[in-house]
Amino acid sequence: MTDLLQDRHGVQVLMCDPAGPIVATEQDALDLIGAALLDAEIVAVPASRLDEKFFLLCTRFAGDVMQKFVNYRLRLAVIGDISRHLEASAALRALVHESNSASHIWFLPDVEALDARLEAAGAKARGLHA
Repeated sequence: MTDLLQDRHGVQVLMCDPAGPIVATEQDALDLIGAALLDAEIVAVPASRLDEKFFLLCTRFAGDVMQKFVNYRLRLAVIGDISRHLEASAALRALVHESNSASHIWFLPDVEALDARLEAAGAKARGLHA
């Protein structure tokens, strides 16, 4: 599988292939943004594709990557189990909690959780209760 643009609950999502290249530099993040810029609203990146330094907040890599997505008005969804990183860092737990409370950056355990967020957001936008 390669990175694939999909319509998920009325939202164009670039679903990144888990076997794709590791996002280890800001340029790698910009490459994903470039691939998504014309058609996607959200880039869903498997957590396994993010370099370990993404989860070490002292490196500032996560903040730099997240800011690039915000600057380009793209949402980022990190998909997968990051529990070992969360257990190791109270700061990361706080960042994930704060991010998941907003609409630009999400940390989600699986694609089903992404679908649930998108479905709820769509229902809210239509004035329905989710």
